[in-house]
Amino acid sequence: MKALYVTSIEPFSGKTAVCLALGRRFRREGYKVGYFKPLSTQPWEPAPGRALDEDADFVRRTLELEESTEELTGVLLTPSLAREMRCGCADRDLMAEVKPAYEKARAGKEIMLVEGGSSLREGLSLGLDPRSVTEALDLSALAIIRYRNRINQGDDCIAAYQHLYDHLVGTMINAVPRSELKLSLKICTPCLEQQDIRVLGTIPFQEELQAISVGELADVLKAEFLARKDKADVLIERFVVGAMGVDQALPRIRRVPGAKALITGGDRSDMQLVALQTATRCLILTGNLRPMPEVIRRGEEIGVPILLVRQNTLETVEQIEQVFGKTRLGQETKLEAFEALFAEHFDFERLYGLMELS
Repeated sequence: MKALYVTSIEPFSGKTAVCLALGRRFRREGYKVGYFKPLSTQPWEPAPGRALDEDADFVRRTLELEESTEELTGVLLTPSLAREMRCGCADRDLMAEVKPAYEKARAGKEIMLVEGGSSLREGLSLGLDPRSVTEALDLSALAIIRYRNRINQGDDCIAAYQHLYDHLVGTMINAVPRSELKLSLKICTPCLEQQDIRVLGTIPFQEELQAISVGELADVLKAEFLARKDKADVLIERFVVGAMGVDQALPRIRRVPGAKALITGGDRSDMQLVALQTATRCLILTGNLRPMPEVIRRGEEIGVPILLVRQNTLETVEQIEQVFGKTRLGQETKLEAFEALFAEHFDFERLYGLMELS
């Protein structure tokens, strides 16, 4: 049985996406694939009194795993457990709980994908940081580096190497702007390879992967659906704030490319009707002001979801900015887009050799 621990330097770097892309590829090649998450730091409650890891649940469904979501998680850091552990001062040995859970999850599997921490220090006070987990479970590690600038690529790869050392089989640089791709491949990567840091993939930035679904927007904004709740999976790539006059709005909205949403006051029915004449994919109405019935009727008719939020327009924009580009890979279309990009720019043959896979 082979196992790969997928970790990152910072949150929202693409760990779950990589686990899914690798898992689906391994399955197509005939391997029995398993998944496990030693530590979940953000419990999700799909129903009152039931705490789960949302990523683990999505992976379970996507990879069609037989295990329950609970069985795919070692330790779930609920508020009560966080209080009990008191920043590492308690005597409870969480690694002793993770090990048997991992052994159970990997039974009958040929390849295990283990999703690790969102930073090299996550879980340190609990004894479940990436280094401790890779050593305790004897795992090979792949570190995902989200590109921020020319310096951080080297800094973060070297930090991963120093932290994981013998367990690090390679790194992957994610979301590299197209304008920086050549420099990353021709200069940075060879330099890292000279230091025994393997770069197994350099993945270009793709705007589609930053998109957020209407359903995710509704959750973030605590919005009410006024029309077409069935369109919750529609992806939004750009936002237009409708604070201008109607005459200026129509050409401006039309100039914005891609799948877009209009954010405007709920009392701006003129603006809303103009937006519905364009390729706008969603209306976000602010101030808890309901629009004219004609706006809702038109949205229902042409299939455009309409959200009503309590916040004003500025507060709404600020909330969206906090999450945009950092949402989970929860839609099949986003996953397929990432898989295509991953297949083109990742060195699977080299990874297979390092993992001793046929």
